[in-house]
Amino acid sequence: MAGEKRDIKVRICDVRKVFKTRIGENIALNGVSLDIEDNEFVCVVGPSGCGKSTILNIIAGLLEPTSGEVFVDGNKVEGTGIDRGVVFQQYALFPWLTVKKNVQFGLKIQGKSKAEREEISMKYLKMVDLEKFANSYPKELSGGMKQRVAIARAYAVNPSVLLMDEPFGALDAQTRTQLQSELLLTWEEERKTCFFITHDVEEAIYLGRRVVIMSARPGRIKEIVDIDIPHPRDQAVKMAPRFMELKNHIWSQVYQEYLAVRK
Repeated sequence: MAGEKRDIKVRICDVRKVFKTRIGENIALNGVSLDIEDNEFVCVVGPSGCGKSTILNIIAGLLEPTSGEVFVDGNKVEGTGIDRGVVFQQYALFPWLTVKKNVQFGLKIQGKSKAEREEISMKYLKMVDLEKFANSYPKELSGGMKQRVAIARAYAVNPSVLLMDEPFGALDAQTRTQLQSELLLTWEEERKTCFFITHDVEEAIYLGRRVVIMSARPGRIKEIVDIDIPHPRDQAVKMAPRFMELKNHIWSQVYQEYLAVRK
């Protein structure tokens, strides 16, 4: 709403990340600054190798910046924490635990009772349409199903910030569309702060309140696009003229960076 004062949930301050390799330094990020408001859904797009996942891993506390700082709720990020839930490109499930026990893992760390763990895990397994597989093991699931378990596990611990790195990339088109809608519905109800990486421009516009376009390596923010499409949104909005206008603009900017990578 215009004029509404919003709190900053995540603050990225002039972050630079350099990886040392056998052939020299690889500058993954070069001076990235971004404020993400409380309850905001931000999507990040850009060519492969532009540092999208590096930013996410720094926010998650899995990587340290070479210089610069990241704050969550005003506290400097100095490692991982249960206030940040992460879903990676590749599902990371414990093969010796059932689906339900995988989802309950973080809840147990939080000290939830057995009854609470049961209720919460089944709620989110139902959300991803896997309640019938609660007692199955990861090896008995398809790749897409495993990723849905990972998504349910991230939701279950109720983090204040949800970091998602191409979470739907391995899913078939129908399941991907379903989970986009489910994620958006959950966000519209809970207004959780989300930082979502994707290569799919259409997905970014459908989900995000803002879309951050990254430049080719070294990674910098090229442009931030406000997505002025009202909520609630459904899949039909993808055919609206304004959606198509935003898609054409963002894709043209991303494509320029793809061409830059190829030079």
